[in-house]
Amino acid sequence: MMENDYRVDAAMRTRIKLVLQDVEERYQVKVLYACESGSRGWGFASPDSDYDVRFLYVHRPEWYLRVEAQRDVIELPIDDELDVCGWEWRKALGLLKRANPTLIEWLDSPVVYQEDRDATSALRAAVPTWFSPSKARWHYLSMARKNFRGYLQEETVRLKKYFYVLRPLLAVRWIEAGKGMPPMRFSQLLAETVDDPHLLTEIHQLLEIKQRSGEAEYGPRREVIHAFITQMLNDADSPAILPDSKAADDTMLDALLYRTVMA
Repeated sequence: MMENDYRVDAAMRTRIKLVLQDVEERYQVKVLYACESGSRGWGFASPDSDYDVRFLYVHRPEWYLRVEAQRDVIELPIDDELDVCGWEWRKALGLLKRANPTLIEWLDSPVVYQEDRDATSALRAAVPTWFSPSKARWHYLSMARKNFRGYLQEETVRLKKYFYVLRPLLAVRWIEAGKGMPPMRFSQLLAETVDDPHLLTEIHQLLEIKQRSGEAEYGPRREVIHAFITQMLNDADSPAILPDSKAADDTMLDALLYRTVMA
């Protein structure tokens, strides 16, 4: 799928790069990786979807030589178009050690604004060592349940919220099939986890509505999709037996931290 399918406006791309440059100068850091994490990265943005930019950054070596722990997150004020947040590199490595699905998902984003290829290639190479199917399944299943209870209980619903339930549920199906970490791209996730032609047609129709409508678009409950979601959530009450992450030595992550900080 071409990048244009992810609706990245050229002017906004330029603005985002300037914002990242300002972050580097203001906080005296180096941005190692910056990507889309929301609906634009998933591939089902509406015309008025905002940009959810997430980034990883590293400080200068002396920052790591302090007794007291320092703030390890950079959050910029949110406006109507842009939501920007970053995690410090050591924090990111610690999250990878704990098999954090959100971090792993960022690394698979089809929309990348900035990248230090040496650092991110090494980080991606470490993912299979630390990925935990059981933790990832729990993460996505909890997300699906929360969004289903919170947004899809009325006869008229906010249509975008279907995808905030469908995507994590299909991720659960992907994991239970033994495929590893689910892809960020919804199109790939859908193609490899759903083979019911009627359900596929319903989801594609809803996707078309989502991509041409506003974020706040409401509509009647989609009964076929609703029934599928309900069945999957009921089936998930009988938990699958999945492996946890393998026991691994921290040496790999320590070396990556040292190498990146001292670069």
